Formats: sequence, C-alpha cells, structure tokens
Amino acid sequence: MKTTRKNWTVSIMALALFSMLLSACGGGSAANTAGGNNNAGQTTGASDDLAKIKAAGVMKVGIMGTYPPYNSLGKNGEYEGFDVDIAKGIAEKLGVKAEFTAQDFSGLIPSLQANKLDAVVSQVTITDERKQVIDFSDPYITNNVKIIVGENNTDITKLQDFKGKTIGVGLGTNDESYLRNEVLPEVGNFEIKTYNDVITSLKDLDAGRIDATINNMYALKPIVDENGFKIKAVGEPIKSDQAGVAIRQNNPQLKEAINKALADMKTDGSYEEIYKKWFGEAPPAE
Repeated sequence: MKTTRKNWTVSIMALALFSMLLSACGGGSAANTAGGNNNAGQTTGASDDLAKIKAAGVMKVGIMGTYPPYNSLGKNGEYEGFDVDIAKGIAEKLGVKAEFTAQDFSGLIPSLQANKLDAVVSQVTITDERKQVIDFSDPYITNNVKIIVGENNTDITKLQDFKGKTIGVGLGTNDESYLRNEVLPEVGNFEIKTYNDVITSLKDLDAGRIDATINNMYALKPIVDENGFKIKAVGEPIKSDQAGVAIRQNNPQLKEAINKALADMKTDGSYEEIYKKWFGEAPPAE
C-alpha cells in the first residue's frame, strides 16, 4: 500500500512536470506566433501606406513653407519651390495629387511619425541619427553649406573663427546638430542661437544680433534679393548635405515607388527642368 501511494505520488509529480513543460513550449510558440503576427502586421500596415495614398488620391506632404527657393508661400497663396515641384512630380508619378501642410521644421518629423503626414519633402538631410526613427528615399539634391556673415565682417572666414561668437542656425536642422556635435567640440565655446525660420535668422545677421550663420546660397539668394540684406558667403564649403524624401519606417512599397518616381523624373527630363527653374542652372552630373 505504501509502495502504491508512493508510485501514485511520483506519477502525479511527473504529470505535473510534463504539463509545465508542455505549457512552456506552447507559450513560447504562442509568443513567437504573436511576435510573428505583430511583425507581419507592422510590415503589412506600414507597406499599405502606398495603397492608402492611392486610395485617397492624395499624398499629404509636410514642408516648412518659409524656405525659398525650396518651399514657400507664393503670391498666389499657394506653396511653391523646388521641394514643392519635386513632391508634385512624385505624386503625379504615383497617380495622386500632393497636398501640402506647412509647419516649423522641428515639428515635421513628429507629425510624420504621428501619421499626420505621408511624407516630408522639405530639405530633410539624410543622417544616420534620423534613420533610427524614419526612413528616406534616394537623395534628390546635394547642397553645399557655407559660412554666411555680414557684408562688412572680416573677422570670420572659417569655422575656427566661431570661437567666442554667436552663430545662428535653424532649430532641429542637421546644421544645428553639426554645430553642436562636431564644430563646438573642435573649435571651442561659442553661442548657438536657434531659429524656426531662415528669414528671421538673416534679419538678425543683417542687424548684427548674431555674428554668422551657416547655409547654402541657393537657399539664401531669393531672401537676400527680396529683403536687401547686406550679407555674404565666405570661405570654402564647410560640408555637403543630401536631402531625401522622409517617410515612416517599414514602408518598402512606398519607398520603392518614390525612388522609381525620382528616377523616372531624371530620365524624362522633368527633374532637370525643375532644377533649372529654381536655381538657374543645370543639376550637377552624378
């Protein structure tokens, strides 16, 4: 009798252990399945952005709207510029229309991540840091960045001259990251003053409230011509940036479609036409 009870107890313990193992294996499989479904759901949902854009007939595009000749509000009350025409060209290739929303540059990527926009076409520089949270199309333009100072300034001709000065830059831009993370540690202390738009920074530069800014002359020429700012570019280009169309991550179908649209625009000549329209010269050879 004692032996029987002992055997019975062992049997129960063995059965319980087997059930626990089975449950653990099943739980692992369920977790893996759920993980697989979640991943699949993320990929499918994200890749559906292209289908959603086509179904709506509209691609919602974010821009600054204060950055001529790239993107700004025209006299007719509609947005215009190089970025705007590029976005319109991409939308046309996708068989939809581009609908533009303007806001401060620092808010564009958060709006994209919050699904308020389908894409951002506003000189968003392609960087490894940004690739952690968003994805990019192939580059659609390369810009050379130079130091910009007041017309009578002879103190600043290179980055090393920034020490002890006040330098203006766009808030949340790649230029701001460049100044903080690369130039500041190398050059030494200088003040960085940030702006939500280019025009205000140039007004401060013209008035002597800042000592310099960094930008490219394509961006500055129309603003300088319109406002009569007494400023100039000095020295050699300090860096070159490439801008791409920013989209949400895990969007392979949309990314492929945008890249194809850009490639087709270069093949059919519409890209060169847009480039000449806004910059007065042909795009550099690739």
